[in-house]
Amino acid sequence: MTCKSIFVTATGTDAGKTYISGLLVKKLRAFGVNCGYYKPALSGAIKQDDGKLLPGDCDFVVKTAGLEVEPANWVTYCFEEAVSPHLAAKRQGVNISVEKIQSDYKEHCKKYDYLVVEGAGGITCPFNLDNQTLLLPDVIKALGLGIIIVADGGLGTINSTFLTVEYAKSQGLCVRGIILNNYDETDFMHVDNRIQIEHLTGVKVVALVKKGAKDLEISQNDLMNLMEA
Repeated sequence: MTCKSIFVTATGTDAGKTYISGLLVKKLRAFGVNCGYYKPALSGAIKQDDGKLLPGDCDFVVKTAGLEVEPANWVTYCFEEAVSPHLAAKRQGVNISVEKIQSDYKEHCKKYDYLVVEGAGGITCPFNLDNQTLLLPDVIKALGLGIIIVADGGLGTINSTFLTVEYAKSQGLCVRGIILNNYDETDFMHVDNRIQIEHLTGVKVVALVKKGAKDLEISQNDLMNLMEA
């Protein structure tokens, strides 16, 4: 079986990519799917007492999905400083290589039938701005993946989501769906945000996630279609 993958990006740094990625992996595995996770680059890792870096995002997904794996093995480039990957790499004298990311991605695909790949920052997050300009869409295209966009359910999300979708489309990316995080179904603004986002972007909101939710409310059929589109 060929590995089926989806790339999770967002309207911004704090929209909830890692949280949603964890719920996606957890849900897929609950459906009996051999699903893993991969993150090309991570900034803001936690330095432990032994000097090693703990990639917090990977650690969260591992614990959320109940996986018995080493979090550090799920990320290619891991930096302690909580800044953009391009800057963290530059300050460490590291060159982020799209070829290395492709190689690691293929290795993960050998272990899993499905893979949730998580980006960094928002849709234009830079990985390299020196000798070679490498932005997040370049990485996504190099891996040949469709994307899910995570957005907040509240104020300002129409603007940020519409801009993110339009930019993604302009880069030739396939936007498979939008997930609204921190969604409150009792808030008339949140309800309208969902309606207008679908109207303006032409992209379906595939899941609504309440703040602090422990599970993703999506059918097995819809989720599998999302992964296999």
